[in-house]
Amino acid sequence: MMKTLVTFLWAVAFVSYSSSQNTAGTEEPLPGPDATGATVVEEEDPFFKVPVNKLAAAVSNFGYDLYRQKSSESPTTNVLLSPLSVATALSALSLGAGQRTESTIHRALYYDLITNPDIHGTYKELLASVTASQKNLKSASRIVLEKKLRIKSGFVPPLEKSYGIRPRILTGNPRIDLQEMNNWLQAQTKGKISRSSRELPKDISVLLFSAAHFKGQWVTKFDSRKTSLQDFHLDEDRTIRVPMMSDPKAILRYGLDSDLNCKIAQLPLTGSMSMIFFLPVKVTQNLTLIEESLTSEFIHDIDRELKTIQAVLTVPKIKLTYDGEVTETVKQLKLQSLFDSPDLSKITGKAIKLTQVEHRAAFEWNEDGAGEAPRPSAQPGRLAFSLDYHLDKPFIFVLRDTDTGALLFLGKVLDPRGP
Repeated sequence: MMKTLVTFLWAVAFVSYSSSQNTAGTEEPLPGPDATGATVVEEEDPFFKVPVNKLAAAVSNFGYDLYRQKSSESPTTNVLLSPLSVATALSALSLGAGQRTESTIHRALYYDLITNPDIHGTYKELLASVTASQKNLKSASRIVLEKKLRIKSGFVPPLEKSYGIRPRILTGNPRIDLQEMNNWLQAQTKGKISRSSRELPKDISVLLFSAAHFKGQWVTKFDSRKTSLQDFHLDEDRTIRVPMMSDPKAILRYGLDSDLNCKIAQLPLTGSMSMIFFLPVKVTQNLTLIEESLTSEFIHDIDRELKTIQAVLTVPKIKLTYDGEVTETVKQLKLQSLFDSPDLSKITGKAIKLTQVEHRAAFEWNEDGAGEAPRPSAQPGRLAFSLDYHLDKPFIFVLRDTDTGALLFLGKVLDPRGP
């Protein structure tokens, strides 16, 4: 659901661009009656009128739902997800679903809000955009089916055409099936995600498997000589020392959200991607208020409203991984019927149901970047002093493809040491 962008306050105590910019911003008005009494309805942002962007917003909103549910299940640990890869597996599965089950999946993915007769064709365009070589994103999804299953011939061609997926039928030999899955994972991620020793679950009917890897390259690299051990506050009482990258004259985009009581910063990455950080003003592990605000539309509004500033920046080096199930998480997104009695009659004539949803994700950033960015010249009345932005307490990050608006990764970092 579209959220009205909250006010971004630009106090003189933080940054001063010029004398004409020393006043606080004002909140955007809600739609309401005009002078004639007629209700004024805000027009749809032109960005979302592009079919691939509209689809990206829909599956991203599913991603934020998935993240919120996972975070509520793991309130005291880091959370890392690549929701697009999970959404891709579900969207691909809908090609094999009858009308009832297809509608269930499409509602969870917010397709019911899209007037697009070719969802799957547009999804192919989206995947091509976000996995282009310059993006540094490796993402893969797969449908795994029980042994000796006879697949209907009409299911495979559209699956390959739109998603580049061929369904995998198990052999029934756990060792061979695990080896094949690991080989596939290595090939799809170009070796970026290591092999897993976790056994495949027994009695699989349908298993959805998704994986993604990303190693970010900043547009402006950090000087490794300035990386040092610094304090990270786990909470009000506990502090650890972690490697922190520093840039005393970083150029970033910034906003202070007074409603969420957090400082928001955006750093550009190569390949038309960006990282958005949500940092509470006070040390806290309860990030629920921020999490509940996350939608595609809200993030898009933030991207438009943040202002470019100079800052003293410190960012922890990060290497996070996730290897496990998201089955129960997916069930809570009004998809329980997929595990009970779905109609997957376009896949096979046998009654089958979703057994498990597996997800593997690996995400990291360090000092690597494309090079030095031009620094603004010191001019009277402009950038009179820098703001401090230190990711030295629990925070949330969002990795977004700026071309399509697609959510690629997001996480809750309570402890930057991982996993």
